[in-house]
Amino acid sequence: MDDETPRRARSMGEMAKLQGRMFKPDELGAGIGSYRPRPSDIVISPSGKCGTTWLQQTFHTLRTRGDMDFDDISRVVPWIETSRLLGLDLDAPQRAEPRGFKSHLAYDRMPKGARYVVSLRDPKDALVSMYRFMDGWFLEPGAVSISEFAQGWLTDRGDGSGYWHHLTSWWEERDNPGVLLLSYENMSSQPEAHVRELAAFCGIALDDALLALTLEQSSLDFMLQHKDRFDDLMMRQASEARCNLPAGSDSAKVRKGAVGGHRQELPADIAAAVDAVWTKLVTPKLGFADYAALEASLRARTPA
Repeated sequence: MDDETPRRARSMGEMAKLQGRMFKPDELGAGIGSYRPRPSDIVISPSGKCGTTWLQQTFHTLRTRGDMDFDDISRVVPWIETSRLLGLDLDAPQRAEPRGFKSHLAYDRMPKGARYVVSLRDPKDALVSMYRFMDGWFLEPGAVSISEFAQGWLTDRGDGSGYWHHLTSWWEERDNPGVLLLSYENMSSQPEAHVRELAAFCGIALDDALLALTLEQSSLDFMLQHKDRFDDLMMRQASEARCNLPAGSDSAKVRKGAVGGHRQELPADIAAAVDAVWTKLVTPKLGFADYAALEASLRARTPA
């Protein structure tokens, strides 16, 4: 991967090297350390591919009444961890109140003092979505199978950065009044209730016109029509410079948005392996036999 010709990874080992060049622990730590929470701040912090971009867009639409004058949603709702990497000042004025930020941090790693919005998602759907996200950006299309890619998903990284620890850490804060815990599945099936709940949590007055506008501009169709605003432009440009990736990679974060799509794409043995990890890492801590049971419990807590 050290030759001058831009190229993507053709193995998970090569991808790990590229990611090491892209994400430097000291730099990420400096980004986190530069964030100074305010009590009114909203930090959107799902695990990767669990609804982050969707929530960023919904929140930004609510607080600005529909602003779309941006080239990257993470320029107006900045990503805390990568702020140093991207040269973003987290204290810079934002376009509207409350201030909003993106993160993927687990609760125990998150700077405290703000308000937090976290959506949970079926790990199998999140896995498929992450694979599709990387295939064609960091990975040469078709060079790595989803079964190979999944191996990293099936381990507890031990550093607080993986899906499993993230989920358990935020679930344990479900009664924290400063945390709004959502499910991707309920957001999909009950979009109006989701928008109302988010607006109320953020302290944003919601009228009929703003509700209708937010439902439109946070819909899958709308976000696909404007997918260039949701394709990680800043991170893609940084990856091309740091990792010598080919220019113009497909880094779109809005694709199908399907619930249960893993049934068509995830091999049965990998699905079973994900279930086994859940049984080992989640069930003993939270008491749920599977994600469906956890999501049903969360949905029962959601206001009608």
